[in-house]
Amino acid sequence: LFFVTINDTMPPKKDPSGAEALRFGRPGNNLKMGIVGLPNVGKSSLFNLLSESTEAAAENYPFCTIDPNTTRCSVPDKRYETLCNIWDPPSKYPAYLHLVDIAGLIKGASEGNGLGNAFLSHIQAVDGIFHVVRAFDDREVTHVDDSIDPVRDLETITSELCKKDLAYVLQQRELREKDVKKNPTMKLPPLFFSVMDKVQTMLESNQPIAKGCEWTAPEVEKINELIPGCITIKPMVYLVNVSFKSYSVGGNRYLKSIKDWVAAHGGGLVIPVSIEFEEKLDALRKAGDLDGEKALLEPLNGRGSILPRIVKCGYKQLKLQYYFTAGEKEVRCWTVACGATAPQAAGVIHTDFEKGFIKLECCSFDDFMACNKGEKSMANVKAQGKYRQEGKNYIVQDGEICHFLFNKAGGGKKK
Repeated sequence: LFFVTINDTMPPKKDPSGAEALRFGRPGNNLKMGIVGLPNVGKSSLFNLLSESTEAAAENYPFCTIDPNTTRCSVPDKRYETLCNIWDPPSKYPAYLHLVDIAGLIKGASEGNGLGNAFLSHIQAVDGIFHVVRAFDDREVTHVDDSIDPVRDLETITSELCKKDLAYVLQQRELREKDVKKNPTMKLPPLFFSVMDKVQTMLESNQPIAKGCEWTAPEVEKINELIPGCITIKPMVYLVNVSFKSYSVGGNRYLKSIKDWVAAHGGGLVIPVSIEFEEKLDALRKAGDLDGEKALLEPLNGRGSILPRIVKCGYKQLKLQYYFTAGEKEVRCWTVACGATAPQAAGVIHTDFEKGFIKLECCSFDDFMACNKGEKSMANVKAQGKYRQEGKNYIVQDGEICHFLFNKAGGGKKK
């Protein structure tokens, strides 16, 4: 069976109080996933498939992408489609995952080889990583190292990312220690040294910071404060690009060694994808060839495109979620960070909503569907006691249908 595999990772330790643990990286609603890998592994082709565009060059030679391409792709969600079908408004806005296609890295990138320093800077600017690994044999598609060895390729990319982070960490440590020497009244806390020592040891061993080590909440906070530009604190999803034949039969001779390598390096999400298959399917759909599409999918025993799952996984890795607003004029998904309070969620619509927040009226999507009987109304939901009122400390949940009440800047109440 060919499926998504999840290996255990070591997240930050939970706060003893039960509060959600801090996470690495910057919080925010407009976060981006970068597509990373060696040259000619399928990054730009995947980018084009996800973005439904052909803006990214996808030629059969290294460094055909130099400047990063950016796009967005809608997050597939049957709940959103259902709300659109019920309300049938003139305006419909799904949630979007923002993507960046980053040029291929090679061995020595951290030392400037292959324009590596510029490309690594592009990776620093994103918030999560899709790491594309080549696991197919094709003499017509050149490999930068002239042979197919996914584990070697994983080692190359990981090594370059760790080297880039190590140089950055040493620089930041030196700057802070110099500041202390200049000012005798300053003193660095013990946590500074313990965290920086641990980070340095991990990077020197080619171990990404976010994986392979249990971090406490204070340590995570200190890392975010001291070295926020580290690449290896970003969440990473491994996309294994296999041949159409491998995808069809549901197996690949490289996949086990890839999974073993990922497990040995802190774990992570491994998703097999066949860009060759996805391009064939995309071409048939664009041509409106229903018979050809049926013939292509029939041998797969119910499996189809993996692209929707990739988009959802990327969105989840960034710790993003969304709530719905629904009505006669518009159905819309509003993206917020997981753990956002009601006022913070309101602020995504407009800053005035957050500043003048009064209360949130909401219900879950499941309650709406169970109560509303297909009607364009919340009346039945309210009648059955499923329509709630929440205050400023409420944590908004994924997929809730929300309505905010707030005070206008000039006084008075507005819904």
